[in-house]
Amino acid sequence: MALINSPEAAYRLARTIISDIALYNKDKISNGIKNDNIFDLLEKELEEGLNLYKSRIDPAVDVKLAFYNKAIVDILIKKSGDIKSGIW
Repeated sequence: MALINSPEAAYRLARTIISDIALYNKDKISNGIKNDNIFDLLEKELEEGLNLYKSRIDPAVDVKLAFYNKAIVDILIKKSGDIKSGIW
C-alpha cells in the first residue's frame, strides 16, 4: 500500500482515526472532560491511533504530527464543549 503524501489526505486520515476513537469511547471522553484527564483515559487508544496514522502517511507530509494533534482537538475536545467541566 502506498503511503499518503498529500496533506489533505493525511488530515482526513487523522480525523477518521480520531472519529473512530470518539465513537467507541464516549463514556471515557465524557469522564475525561469532566475530570480533566481525557489523555490519561484514552492513552492506549490515542497511541494505537497514532501508530496507525504514522504507518499510513509519508513522514515528510506531517513531520510534527500536527494533523493528528489537530484532529484530537477538533474532534475530542471541541465537540465535547457541552460537557460540564472545570476546564472551561
